[in-house]
Amino acid sequence: MTAEADARDLAVDEAGAGERLDRWLARSLPGLSRARLQAVIAAGHVRVDGRPARPSLRLKRGQSVSFRLPAPTPAIPRPEDIPLTVVHEDSHLLVVDKPAGLVVHPGAGRSSGTLVNALLHRVRDLSGVGGVLRPGIVHRLDRGTSGLLVVAKDDATHMALSRQFAGRSVEKEYLAVVLGQPRAVEGSIEVPIGRDPLHRKRMSVRAPRGRAARSTYRLVEALDGAALLRVRIATGRTHQIRVHLAALGHPVAGDPVYGGRRRPASRRPQARAALEALDRPALHAARLAFTHPATGERVLFESPLPPDLQRLLTALRVQCLSG
Repeated sequence: MTAEADARDLAVDEAGAGERLDRWLARSLPGLSRARLQAVIAAGHVRVDGRPARPSLRLKRGQSVSFRLPAPTPAIPRPEDIPLTVVHEDSHLLVVDKPAGLVVHPGAGRSSGTLVNALLHRVRDLSGVGGVLRPGIVHRLDRGTSGLLVVAKDDATHMALSRQFAGRSVEKEYLAVVLGQPRAVEGSIEVPIGRDPLHRKRMSVRAPRGRAARSTYRLVEALDGAALLRVRIATGRTHQIRVHLAALGHPVAGDPVYGGRRRPASRRPQARAALEALDRPALHAARLAFTHPATGERVLFESPLPPDLQRLLTALRVQCLSG
């Protein structure tokens, strides 16, 4: 008999009536991607009223849905001895401080040199909920973003953390250096985000089918032609902070996609040079808080700005003080 990593028996409520099976499961089980769910359904591990079902099946109120997630197969990515800063580790999870430039997991065109490869070298067992290419990965950071990520070692921990992310009880706080200085010391940005219809690799606040997104910011420090902001996100849309701050008129410095490479308005050549020398978005995941799935304790982790962003701030502060 095939070992099971997770088993659920669910009932379709009124809100789920008429919804596709794969969409309903994605909403009911937020730790699994829709593509992963479709594969599990196709493999016969999901039954509706005791019978195998197609991903496109339209559900009816009161139907019984049994879900059996098979134990993960061995991971395809190879372990690689890549330096990894671990902030915390226990038998259920670990929190890592990802450097800028490190891709989180293998994908199209990349099978090595990722955080997953580094994790496989360090950790014997990782959760398989995300599929063989994403062992342990509960959430992600963009390649150019540095900072904190929580990684699950087992499926129960992964699912519990995913529910917290879906329920918006995980606190995620970032530090960002942006071009220009917002008029308001603090503010909220509530604009839907979706795939840019003209540039499919970009996200946009003008997408016709954007998903609700909310970010709040607070000015930490005014700099020469720039500002240091503390940003919190209630949702986790792709490129959310970068898109929202660009929509505000203050793109993240160094961001080549959303306007962060435009000529800075710094008053002095040295300050402009410091901003123009950035080779990645000046965005750092500095604070992460969640409820530990095993202990029920609220845990908080913090990460200082990495050296490249520290140097940037020093240069911009010196220019401010000298003026």
